[in-house]
Amino acid sequence: MNRLKTILSAFCVITLITSCNMNTENQNPFFEDYTTLHGTVPFDDIKIEHYEPAFIEGMKQHKAEIDAIVNTPEAPTFPNTIEPYEKSGQLLSKASRVFSVLRSAETNDEMQALAMKLTPLLSEHSNSISLNEQLFARIKAVYDQRESANLTGEQLQLLQDIYNGFARGGANLQGEQKEKYRELSQKLSLLTLQFSENCLKETNDYLKVITDSTLLSGLPESAITAAKETAQEKGVEGWAFTLHAPSYVPVMTYADNRDLRKEIYMAYNTQCTHDNEHNNLDVVKELANTRMEVAQLLGYKDYASYMLEDRMAQNSEAVYNLLNQLLDAYTPTAKNEYAEVQALARKEAGSSFELMPWDWSYYSNKLKNEKYQINDEMLRPYFELSNVKKGVFGLATKLYGITFKENKEIPVYHKDVTAYEVFDKDGKFLAVFYTDFHPRAGKRSGAWMTSFKDQWIDQKTGENSRPHVTIVMNFTKPTQDKPALLTFDEVETFMHEFGHALHGMFANTNYESLSGTAVYRDFVELPSQLMENFSTEKEFLHTFANHYETGELIPDELVQRIIDSSNFNAAYACLRQVSFGLLDMAWYTRTEAFEGDVKEYEHKAWEKAQVLPTVDEACMSVQFSHIFAGGYSAGYYSYKWAEVLDADAFSLFKEKGIFNEEVATSFRENILSKGGTEHPMTLYKRFRGQEPTIDALLMRNGIKTK
Repeated sequence: MNRLKTILSAFCVITLITSCNMNTENQNPFFEDYTTLHGTVPFDDIKIEHYEPAFIEGMKQHKAEIDAIVNTPEAPTFPNTIEPYEKSGQLLSKASRVFSVLRSAETNDEMQALAMKLTPLLSEHSNSISLNEQLFARIKAVYDQRESANLTGEQLQLLQDIYNGFARGGANLQGEQKEKYRELSQKLSLLTLQFSENCLKETNDYLKVITDSTLLSGLPESAITAAKETAQEKGVEGWAFTLHAPSYVPVMTYADNRDLRKEIYMAYNTQCTHDNEHNNLDVVKELANTRMEVAQLLGYKDYASYMLEDRMAQNSEAVYNLLNQLLDAYTPTAKNEYAEVQALARKEAGSSFELMPWDWSYYSNKLKNEKYQINDEMLRPYFELSNVKKGVFGLATKLYGITFKENKEIPVYHKDVTAYEVFDKDGKFLAVFYTDFHPRAGKRSGAWMTSFKDQWIDQKTGENSRPHVTIVMNFTKPTQDKPALLTFDEVETFMHEFGHALHGMFANTNYESLSGTAVYRDFVELPSQLMENFSTEKEFLHTFANHYETGELIPDELVQRIIDSSNFNAAYACLRQVSFGLLDMAWYTRTEAFEGDVKEYEHKAWEKAQVLPTVDEACMSVQFSHIFAGGYSAGYYSYKWAEVLDADAFSLFKEKGIFNEEVATSFRENILSKGGTEHPMTLYKRFRGQEPTIDALLMRNGIKTK
C-alpha cells in the first residue's frame, strides 16, 4: 500500500485550505508535464484554484488505474498487479506533494480551508482502495506465490510492504468492521488536521510587546534588534517577542527579568490549553482513543503494538527496555547537573531560591559560560549563515564528492528559498535541493526535510528519475545591520536536516515507495543524527567558521571550548528526550479509552524522567505534533534509538578519520542509497560489521569511559 501511504501521508499532516474554480483545467499546471529545468515545480504558475481540480481529477485517475488492475483478465503477477499499483496515482501524488510542503512552509487561510474540504474526500478515496477486496485478492495471490515467482530482493521487499500495508490497513476486515474502519480513518484525518491548525494558530497569535527597555536587560544585541524589527513589522511600538524559536529561546536563555521569562515560558507551554477555539485537550483524547480503536479493530491490543510491528524495535517491550536503560545510565549524572545549576542560582539569587523550568536555560547558560567561557553570542559571529552553508556543502563534497550549484532559473515558492542543482562526483546530475531558512507567518515552527519528488528507475527505459529535496528551518533572521548569525544549536539543526536531505538525494532504488527516507521510523534518523557529530569536530569547523566581519578563523581555543562543553548537561538533555518517549508510549499503550485529565496523565506518564519541578498548568501533549499529527505516534523513542545507531556509526568515522572517503562511500552505498529495500539492521551491519550497542553513546556523552 506504499503508493497510497505516500500520497495520503503527504497530505494528511497538513493544516490548510479553500474553494476552487473547477473551470481552470486547461490552464492548470498540474495537468501538464512541467517544462522547467529538471521538471521542477513551476511555483509561479500554480494558484490556489489549481489544487482542488487537480486533487479531484487525481482521485478519478487513480481509481481508474486501480479498476484497470482489478479487471485485468490474466492471473495476478508481479508485473500486472504489483508494478502498476506501485505506479498508480501519479497526478494525485503530484498535487499532494506541492500542497503538503506549502501547507507547512507557506500556508494561508485559503489553504487551511481547502485542506478541511479535501481531507474527508481523500480519506474516503484512500479507504476505497485499501479496502478494495478484489484488489487485495490479486495482491494476496501474488504474495502467496512469491517463493516461486523468481523475484529480486527489492521486488520481494516491495511486495511484502504492499501486502503488509493492505493487511494493516483493514483489508482483512469484513462487513460492519470494514465500515467502522472507514469511519475511524476519516475521523483521524480530520483530527490530525485540527490539531495542527490549532498549534499553528496559537503560535502565530501570541505577541509580547515590551515598551520598558529595562525588561530587556541581559538580552543580546541581536535579540533586541530582532525584537525591534518584529515590532515594526507588527505595527507596534517598542520590542515584540513571539513564540517562534529565534525569539523565544533568547528570552529563556538571557533575560535577567525572571517574571518575563516565566510569562513567556507559560505562554509557550500552555499553548492550546486555553478556553478558546484552539484548545487541543479534547483533540488529544480523541486522537489517542481513535488510534486505540483502530488498532483493536485490526486485532492488536493497543496502538503501539500496531505501529511497532513495522519498526526495528518491533514491540513495546524493546522500546521500554531502551528507555529504561537510558534512565538508569543517565539519571545520576542528570541529578548532579541539576544540583550544579541550582547551586549557581542560589549563589546569585539566595539560598531559598527554587529553580523552576523558566530558570533552567538562564542559569544553565551562566554555568556553562562560567565553566567553559562560552555562549551563543560569543560563537554567533563565526556562524554566519552563508559560511555555515559553505561548510555543510563542503563536508558533503569532502565525504561524497558531490557539488552544489545555485540556479536562479529553478522556480521557488518564496523569496527566502534558494534552489540548487546537485552534481555527483562524476559530474552527473544528482538532485535538486531547496533551502528555506527563516521563520514567517505562513510557516510552522521547527525544522524538517521533505521532497517535491522522490527517486525511481523507469523499468522500461532504465532512466533514473532524480529527486527534488527541500529542507525547511526557522533560523535567526538577518537584521538591518547584520547578516543571519546562527547559534551553535542552529548549526546542529542545519546538519541534522541536511543529513535527511542526503538520504533523499542519494536514493538509488527501482521503486519510488522504497526510495530515500522511506525506511523504518526508528532508522530514518540515523543519517540526520550522524551528521550532527561533525559539528563538534575541529577539522570540520576549521573549514568554514570564519568571523563574518574580520574573516578570522575561529580560534583553536574556542573550538576546544565547544568540544569540552559538548557534553554540558547531556544527561539532562537525554532524560528530556526519554520523558517525551515515555509520554508517547503512555498515550499509545492504552487498552481502554481515556476520559481523564490530560495534564495529570501527562505528569504521571513521564514523572520518573523529570529533573525539574512540574508546572501544573503546562502541557506538552496538546502541542506534541510529532506524536499526534506528525507521524511519530508510538515512535518518538526512535530519536534515542537512532542516537545509539549514530554514535556507534560515527565511532567508525572517528577510528578511520572523519573525512575518510572509504567509510563515507560505504555509508552511502549501504545506508543512504538503499532506502527501504532491505531490513535496516541488515543494512546497518553491512556498513558497520556489527549490531550497535549503547556503549558508544555512553562514551560520547561522558557517562562511561572505555
